Amino acid sequence: MRLKDKVAIITGAAAGIGLTATEVFAREGAKVAMADYNVEQGVEQARVLREKGYEVTFFQVNVADRVSVDAMVEKVREVYGNIDILINNAGITRDAMLSKLTVEDFQQVIDVNLTGVFHCTQAVLPSMVEKGRGRIINTSSVSGIYGNVGQTNYAATKAGVVGMTKSWAKELGRKGINVNAVAPGFIETGMTAKVPEKVLNQMKQMVPLARLGKPEDIANAYLFLASEESNYVNGTVLHVDGGIIM
Repeated sequence: MRLKDKVAIITGAAAGIGLTATEVFAREGAKVAMADYNVEQGVEQARVLREKGYEVTFFQVNVADRVSVDAMVEKVREVYGNIDILINNAGITRDAMLSKLTVEDFQQVIDVNLTGVFHCTQAVLPSMVEKGRGRIINTSSVSGIYGNVGQTNYAATKAGVVGMTKSWAKELGRKGINVNAVAPGFIETGMTAKVPEKVLNQMKQMVPLARLGKPEDIANAYLFLASEESNYVNGTVLHVDGGIIM
């Protein structure tokens, strides 16, 4: 098992990529703290995974609220004793063309996707520094690399995540903490399930592999960066996008 007895916090773990990553990590021996805002869904998914024999616990959190984040991290430490891995996976979209983007929607995406990553990382840092090792994995996006129409707020946050990742990699590497990011492309999730088939086909045509990615593709990238196999990987943005960035 590649993560045997490691303690991992995965934010946005109640659905989509975060939920898939939770199962992948638990299957590899990790004790997973499922952190999410959606209590009902999180509790139910944690129950399902425990019935499969995995060691997971749900913790409610609003990553945009520092008090909530600090309380969540403290509870995780009470339950599991320490924190080895943080996956900053939680994120939201509030898409609109610039001329129609409201201040509220702009700020809400910043608060969750960017400030939330800062809150969670700073909150787990003492635990990792104390042990002299840790893994921090941030979720960016291809939208943060080359921009995307109608995603001023989202693209800004995901570009910011790249900048924070590289800064933290330089700061924390000497403390034994590897910091990397994953930049997903078009992934099959609950959000893409609502997209018209014509649009989905257009999206697929933009990808050299001619298909959308699956949540498992991102979860496996997280797994690599969290495992001992990536010991000398630091400050990297791993593109998992089927080649769309080329």
